Amino acid sequence: MSNSGHAPVLLAEAMEALALKPGGTYIDATFGGGGYSREMLGRADCQVIAFDRDPDAIARGAALSESAKGKFTLQQARFGDLAAPDLVDGVVFDLGVSSFQLDEGHRGFSFQADADLDMRMEKEGLSAADAVNRLSETALADLIYHYGEDDESRRIARAIVQARAAAPITRTLHFAKLVEDSVGGRKGARTHPATKTFQALRMLVNDELGELARGLSAAERVLKPGGRLVVVSFHSLEDRMVKQFITARADANGRGSRFMPDLPPERAPSFTLERRRATAPSDDETLVNPRARSASLRWAVRTDAPAWDDLDPPELAPKAEAEWQKLN
Repeated sequence: MSNSGHAPVLLAEAMEALALKPGGTYIDATFGGGGYSREMLGRADCQVIAFDRDPDAIARGAALSESAKGKFTLQQARFGDLAAPDLVDGVVFDLGVSSFQLDEGHRGFSFQADADLDMRMEKEGLSAADAVNRLSETALADLIYHYGEDDESRRIARAIVQARAAAPITRTLHFAKLVEDSVGGRKGARTHPATKTFQALRMLVNDELGELARGLSAAERVLKPGGRLVVVSFHSLEDRMVKQFITARADANGRGSRFMPDLPPERAPSFTLERRRATAPSDDETLVNPRARSASLRWAVRTDAPAWDDLDPPELAPKAEAEWQKLN
């Protein structure tokens, strides 16, 4: 995620965790505005393979592809499908929605401007408006509670269903006001009451947790021994998944969680942890870039052990996910 100037959050810390070396090959799993890719290319004489599912991001990367003189490759693909011709020295993820997506009001990711309620990163498939107008009240409440972590989910879902009975909900500002009114207004809160609902819808529309599960497993497969996995996340659901993924594979102790089943203790660790605690942005960075407030960086080093079984996507909001699958 970037600020309005599109500078990546925790950039210096991510580069330190990657431990870039000349001649290495690195994957930027979330190209976005290209900040991580440019930094890697500028810091080391290395190869960078970047991925992004958003066609606008691919268009933005054309100039870098031309100027990098064969050192940079950009592919339009989901990072859950990332791959490389040979094992790589590092994979970095900068999760969530990019500042380009937030700042381009017509994409419908934000309620800073009036636009279609869209939120599709690939500009294909069902949109957030489809979810708002077609999911049941129970599914909407399930989604907002689990993906948005909002205790007001039932009130919000009830208001959505009542409003759409009169007319379809299709615009961002109308929807944000609807959510705000349903919970009795802002009440002095630092963030807008619709923020969590927008997050929940975006995560559902783009299958963000499913993609993260697939992306982490793909990174485990493509990293060479000693390669670095670096992940910057922006909310607790993502960070929890990353933490439990690398901790389980580093400890190999078979402890289960709601994201991963119990695993046999004899599995050889596929990662080591040189730092267990997450890295947070500095006060200076959050002052310059308020969007960095919730960021968290975790990293791990690949061992020479075989990759474990693929991580199953979590089922946090089963009612919403089941209805959404039927619509798709």
